[in-house]
This record gives sequence, structure tokens and C-alpha cells, in this order.
Amino acid sequence: MASRQRASGWTLFAAVLMIFGGVMTFLEGISAIAKDDVFVTTRNYVFSYDLTGWGWIHLILGIIIFLAGIALVGNAIWARMVGVVLAGLGAVANFLWIPHYPFWAITLLAIDIFIIWALCAGEHRAVT
Repeated sequence: MASRQRASGWTLFAAVLMIFGGVMTFLEGISAIAKDDVFVTTRNYVFSYDLTGWGWIHLILGIIIFLAGIALVGNAIWARMVGVVLAGLGAVANFLWIPHYPFWAITLLAIDIFIIWALCAGEHRAVT
């Protein structure tokens, strides 16, 4: 009977970053929904959207990223592929979030890039 292995190496690193990034994105969404006057909006920015709408996007994306990170700790193959897609979506969302909270958006953008790199680097197994 084959036993399931836990994630290790870069996969575990990506899972931890996904869990952290998912929680932070979730909290970012809650703060935008609850009190959207907390964020300062840059004038004349090309991408101008309603903060409450962006809050819902970040809230839902944060939950999904968090759950995929938990699945990735269990070394689920589907979570690796879904993680790359979700980190890409998170990177785009955080890029578009730059005018509202530049420091945090760039920090989460960097985390999403590290997640993509760690999941694509993965674990190299020797072929015998």
C-alpha cells in the first residue's frame, strides 16, 4: 500500500508562501470591503476600479489561494498546477492593486512570483 508523502523542499516553500499570501490577500479584501476609505487612490491611474469590487476579488482569491496552499502541503499534484495559475492571477490582481496600497501590493506580487518559481522548480526526481 502506497503512503502519501508530505511536500518537501521548494514545494513546501511554495505551500507556506501560498498560505501566507492567501491569508494576507483575504485580509486585504476584508479591509477594502469593510472600510474602503482606508486606501488612498492615485489620480489619473489607467486602471481605476471600485475598491469594494476589488475587495471581493481579493477576498475570494485569498480563500482559494489559502486552500490550494493547504492542499499543496499534502503534496497534491493538482495543487501544484492550480497553484501556478492562482499565483499568476494573484500577481495580476496585486499589480492592478498598486495604486491603492503600493508597498503591500508589490510585496504580495513578489510573493506570487516566488510561488510560481518554487512550484515550477519543484522536486527533480532521478529517472531510473
